Amino acid sequence: MKGTFLFDFDSNTDASAWRVVNDGVMGGLSKGDFAINDAGHGLFKGEISLENNGGFSSVRYAFESKDVSTFSSVKIRLRGDGKAYQFRVKEKSGQRHSHIADIKTSGQWETISVQFSDMYPAFRGRLLDIPNYSGAAMTEIAFLIGNKKSEKFALEIDYIELQ
Repeated sequence: MKGTFLFDFDSNTDASAWRVVNDGVMGGLSKGDFAINDAGHGLFKGEISLENNGGFSSVRYAFESKDVSTFSSVKIRLRGDGKAYQFRVKEKSGQRHSHIADIKTSGQWETISVQFSDMYPAFRGRLLDIPNYSGAAMTEIAFLIGNKKSEKFALEIDYIELQ
């Protein structure tokens, strides 16, 4: 089955639908930014601060609910900085928890595949006792970094595709 792009970045991409949410919502001081770089990729970068109980930055893309039941995974082409990130999905608009896949980047361009059934539910860093992602619907995707370290980060994203 041919994949369907959730987002395919290029130099003409309007990044305004992507919004950064940092730990400032809880008093933290981390800083994240998202823009289209000269190569036409989405670039999520910034610096994590642990001050004031901080420690995370995320970039989120919300959209009208999509029926994704004919797919079983997401394929992402990205280049990280060797750090760990989370790829997150929300199934319903207004849903508080996310379904999460942990991603360890290599520092090189790579294509990763995330199986829907492997995405575990969590809210504010706590695992929830509910089923993993059903893969029925999707209304938001996000990337988050929060490794319990003060550190700079950079994640470059080429595309995100349903498979």
